[in-house]
Amino acid sequence: MRVFCASLATETNSFSPLRTDFTDFEQSFYAAPGEHPETPTLCSAVFPALRKRVQSEGIELIEGTATWAEPGGLVSRSTWERLRNEVLDQLRAALPVDAAIFGLHGAMIADGCVDCEGELLEQARRIAGPNCKIGVSFDPHSHFSTKRAENADVITVFKEFPHTDFVEAGEACVDLTLRAARRQLRPDIQVFDVQMIDVLPTSRQPMRGFVDKIKQLEQSGQVLSVSAIHGFMAGDSPDLGAKIIVITDNEPAKGARIAQELGSELYSFRGRAAPEFLLPQDALARADQALEGPVVIADVWDNPGGGVAGDSTILLQYAMDMQLTGAALGTIWDPMAVRLCFAAGEGASLNLRFGGKTCAHAGQPIDARVTVTRLVRNAVQSFGASVVPLGDSAAIRIGDLDIVLNSNRSQAFSPDLFTNLGIDIRQKRILIVKSTNHFHGAFAPVASDILYAAVDGPYPNDPRKTVYSRLQRQVWPIVENPHSKEAI
Repeated sequence: MRVFCASLATETNSFSPLRTDFTDFEQSFYAAPGEHPETPTLCSAVFPALRKRVQSEGIELIEGTATWAEPGGLVSRSTWERLRNEVLDQLRAALPVDAAIFGLHGAMIADGCVDCEGELLEQARRIAGPNCKIGVSFDPHSHFSTKRAENADVITVFKEFPHTDFVEAGEACVDLTLRAARRQLRPDIQVFDVQMIDVLPTSRQPMRGFVDKIKQLEQSGQVLSVSAIHGFMAGDSPDLGAKIIVITDNEPAKGARIAQELGSELYSFRGRAAPEFLLPQDALARADQALEGPVVIADVWDNPGGGVAGDSTILLQYAMDMQLTGAALGTIWDPMAVRLCFAAGEGASLNLRFGGKTCAHAGQPIDARVTVTRLVRNAVQSFGASVVPLGDSAAIRIGDLDIVLNSNRSQAFSPDLFTNLGIDIRQKRILIVKSTNHFHGAFAPVASDILYAAVDGPYPNDPRKTVYSRLQRQVWPIVENPHSKEAI
């Protein structure tokens, strides 16, 4: 059996002041054919999953490009066309293939292409032909179009948020696609449009129970796969919003019924799935009063994983004004400040301006006398089995505040974000991280409490106020009851 695989992924914030080009893919992750590491990235878990099965199942694996750019703004037309053509040319050269498996994100928008993943799958289908089985793995914070459903045979989506199961989703995609290619099953895809956009963390109820339920449906054999698309509210897509995807072994009526039942249940969670979002000063005050630490505070809207710069200084300025002690913040993206710290050297004290560079809504730059406590070339942090690059990074200290500055934009995933820069989190009362929920899995075991601070900035966090130019469907909370006859 001949199998082709490739991965092309990023998440586009249509409202971000940033722009995404080929340099962003190179800086985050780019592996030419045959050069994918043994460890997966968030969207390329299909590579190691397929490699595991080559010897035991007699698969001839043809690897294409695998690349990922940290979420950002609109992808340039030239970058999208270059990477799309690169992957499609590799598929064309690999023909004939029995299966083509793609690791995608699902929320890429480029200049001139609103549905990048749908276009890629549509062209892949034309090239590979109707008998080739096409499998794809998506991130739940994506936009699911009809074009994708029509051109894929198997679709799996990470179930967890934080995405601790991206490896399992890749393995499930590989398994079902290979079984379909061997004609051991006939996958049928049914989709229900929930018509809702919300924050749906699975680290808490009610989403925790919902995910456990859909896992049980798979384990019981009632369905081959169930996936929940959460949607990505910062993407101006006509397919914005939550959807349920159910795959059965050629039982379309059953799949449609289960998708509708699950979709109705998911819709019932609207407005009560997200954690409590605190004002920044309230979150800091509550953390400061805690009897034990460290208390983790998430700066949820200045999250580079949502396509913004991650250089907001607002929460840091509050912490400085309150003269908090025993606190650390990671990270603030500022390559220029990092260069200045490297030039000064470890142990140096200097007047440094950092942060607040990319837009008018992320606070003013901080001007302070800092001490450089640690410098690391090509620093990294971990996210499960994945290694996430931070680029050249510097740890600086202002009074009793430790701050990590990085050159490669990245949200916070793991405490080693701090420890790799010489910051002992056991000695900290407060840890401030820039992430919506991906930090939760690794930080929860070491945190005495976790708080979520909502700091308004460049991320469009209220769909009722966001001006979407492409959304034509009725979606909650923009419409109070999108499923009513009046709304339809």
